[in-house]
Amino acid sequence: MDIFGDRWRDHPERVAAQWNRLVADEDLVLLPGDSSWGLRAPAALPDLHWIAALPGQKILTKGNHDYWWDDIRKQCRREGADFLASLALIEGEAVERRGWVLCGTRGWVTPDHQFFDPQTDQRIYTRELGRLERALQAATRLAADTKPVGVLLHYPPFLPDGTPTAFATMIAAAGVRFCVYGHLHRRADWDHATQGEHQGVRYHLTSCDYLGFTPSLIVNEHGSVQNRSQMG
Repeated sequence: MDIFGDRWRDHPERVAAQWNRLVADEDLVLLPGDSSWGLRAPAALPDLHWIAALPGQKILTKGNHDYWWDDIRKQCRREGADFLASLALIEGEAVERRGWVLCGTRGWVTPDHQFFDPQTDQRIYTRELGRLERALQAATRLAADTKPVGVLLHYPPFLPDGTPTAFATMIAAAGVRFCVYGHLHRRADWDHATQGEHQGVRYHLTSCDYLGFTPSLIVNEHGSVQNRSQMG
């Protein structure tokens, strides 16, 4: 990753040092996408085993560079729940962990974004919006009006000018408590990223370099949603 700038130099060692310092085995760590450059399962497995060995229970969603994702998910189904223990890979689904229901998907650029290309993006956008809808429906069933819900997306659910996209509208309508997202790695994008509370949902930008490679608290031990975010 250091090809993208000096701030990425030695980032695995920096991530591990801060993660081991701040995260306990009983904590949840939310990782919304771009967890490995591996194109297929054999190339991604060392990265995923590295993440799995760190403290905490990890929830992962897919990023736009996670080309290994489908291979690993198939391997998980073949080999059972013990494969990569401590990791949950969710896409259009929901899981319950430590009194919370967590759901998510990758997301995508939306038709109102300046870089949206109907020829290449419309099909993916429609599919991802459907996956978020299914994830929120699954979360509602698991929550049963007694557990709070959090969402993981990779793409930001707002336009650069702060306008909510269809993803944000759907999240707010579901009564979600918080949403974490990543994808943004330019300082100019960080300056305009929507964070904090919007329509009852607290949003957190969790790009690893934005957080200085340090896990940041979303929900404390009392269940209160914080102003900043967990690493992604």
